[in-house]
Amino acid sequence: MQGDNRFRVRYRLKAEDGRDAESRATGIALEQTVEIPGDIVPEGYISGEIVGQVEGIRQTGEGWYETTISYSPDSAGDEVIQLINVIFGNSSIQQNIRVIGFEPGDAIRSSFPGARFGIEGIRKLVGRARGGLISPVIKPQGSSVAQLTDIARRCVLGGADIIKDDHGLANQKMAPFRERAKAISEAVAEANAQCGGSARYFVNVTGYSGYPVDEAFQAKEAGAGGVLLMPGLMGFGVVQALSRDKSFDLPIMTHPSFTGPFVLTPETGLEHALMYGVFQRLAGSDISVFPNVGGRFGFSIEECRSIADACRDPRGIGKPMMPSPGGGMSVQRAQDMVSMYGPDVVYLLGGSLLRAGDGIGEAVRAMRDAVDQAAGA
Repeated sequence: MQGDNRFRVRYRLKAEDGRDAESRATGIALEQTVEIPGDIVPEGYISGEIVGQVEGIRQTGEGWYETTISYSPDSAGDEVIQLINVIFGNSSIQQNIRVIGFEPGDAIRSSFPGARFGIEGIRKLVGRARGGLISPVIKPQGSSVAQLTDIARRCVLGGADIIKDDHGLANQKMAPFRERAKAISEAVAEANAQCGGSARYFVNVTGYSGYPVDEAFQAKEAGAGGVLLMPGLMGFGVVQALSRDKSFDLPIMTHPSFTGPFVLTPETGLEHALMYGVFQRLAGSDISVFPNVGGRFGFSIEECRSIADACRDPRGIGKPMMPSPGGGMSVQRAQDMVSMYGPDVVYLLGGSLLRAGDGIGEAVRAMRDAVDQAAGA
């Protein structure tokens, strides 16, 4: 067993027998680091430190094995992209290998500070010390800036904590990025002043210009209270760049678009908790959005709970972050959702709100009251 500075990854793999499992595990250790055959690995620092070390293999079922491989923090540095590349880069292209666990070790913990705000910071920003946060999603795509602004204003007056752009709002001609960011930020500020609220508007940043970090700063200049990023499409490096930039003092919410193929096939990819909990924390997200059980995406209760636990685990990277389940939310399900997720959660409300029409603010208030009542607040 290597020293505590090494980080460890657990893989589940398919193999014909124990010897084949050992060969596959050794192959992963080489593939994820030096990417050359074992017999030509240079002696010394590279063979002794950089090459992944297989620390154990055990059979878990007919034809299935688990292996733990440790890696040097030197192979990752302090870049989240390279760290994920070591965890599951080339091996993600191979059949029947799935990442099921990750132990960061002391060096990775010190190199990756995680969320800037985390749960406590988000609560201070929105002025809600306890209980679930309510986050309506303004939509649909195709709406004008004026229509989206009206929805946002009504939601703030109804008691929303976070107003989130739909992830399909980019820089389309119907609601261009800069115009939308400025108009809705101003409307949210005015509604906050009217009702004494502290709601934050999170602008969706897509990188349409080729410079997503610059776009995030443009959203900040427009008065945004946070940004929404899609690391499955733009990469975790953008999240890390903003979370570490001291001049960008806004919270980050990450959206799961394009990440489904990483988790949906049980033989390959990643465990749900790793994709939507661990990796988001490594990059520095404050709020991680994921599909809720009972919605249209089919995540199970166990998968959703594992995500929420990974987001909030005090032993994880940096500060605990807010899990944000979306889909299938309603006043009728408030009791079940509060029982399942507990108090530290951001509830996304999407298409169901639009059914309320001009009464969307009242619908937000009803959900706010239902969540508080379920929690005994």
